Amino acid sequence: MMNIEKSTAEMASKLTQDPHRVSESGREKVLEVAIGREVRAFRRQQNITVAELADLTGLSIGMLSKIENGNTSPSLTTLQALSNALSIPLTSFFRRFEESRQAVHTKSGEGVDVEHHGTRANHQYNLLGHIGSNASGVIVEPYLITLTAESDVFPTFQHGGIETIYMLEGEVDYRHGDDVHQLKPGDTLFFDADAPHGPERLVTLPARYLSIISYPQTP
Repeated sequence: MMNIEKSTAEMASKLTQDPHRVSESGREKVLEVAIGREVRAFRRQQNITVAELADLTGLSIGMLSKIENGNTSPSLTTLQALSNALSIPLTSFFRRFEESRQAVHTKSGEGVDVEHHGTRANHQYNLLGHIGSNASGVIVEPYLITLTAESDVFPTFQHGGIETIYMLEGEVDYRHGDDVHQLKPGDTLFFDADAPHGPERLVTLPARYLSIISYPQTP
C-alpha cells in the first residue's frame, strides 16, 4: 500500500522522468511490447505452447519469450515466420500499436453520462474519454463527478486499480480506508482503489471533482 501522505515536494524529488522529453527508444519499446502482446494473444487463441511455436518457426524458446515480453525487437524475417506459423497476416502484429495512436477530445458538456455504482447514491458520473486498448497495457477512465443536495454519502466504493481525485468545486470529507481527508478546490487525493472509499460528508455543495481511474487491461 503506497503512502498517500507523502508531500508533493518529497515525491517530486524522486521523479526522474521528463514528461516533455521525446524518446525514440521509448517509442520503440512501446512497439515491441505491442507486438509481443499480439504474438502471445494469437498463440493462446490457437492453444499453441511456446515450445510448439518454437518448433513451427525454428526460433528458440528463449527468443520467443523475449518477443512476447517485449524485450527484443523482432526482425521482419522473424515476424514473417510467426505470421506463417500462426496463419495470420503479418500486419496483425501491429494492430494494438496502431490502436494506441489515439487521442480523445471531449468538448465541454459532451461527456457521456454512464451507469456506475455511484448512481444509486445520486452521484452523477460523466465519462470524459476512453481508449479501450493501448500498448501500455493500462486502461485509464477519466470521470467528472458531480454531487448535489440530492446526493447521498457512499464511502464504501471498492474496485481495482489506482484512482486520482482532483477537487474542482465545493468541499467533501472523503474516506479512504480508515482515514478521512478534507478535500477542497485544488486538492488532490491519490490512492489504491481496492480499499473502501468515497464521500463520507458533503460539506459544501454542489461539489465537483475529476476522478481518474487506471487499471491493467485484460489480456
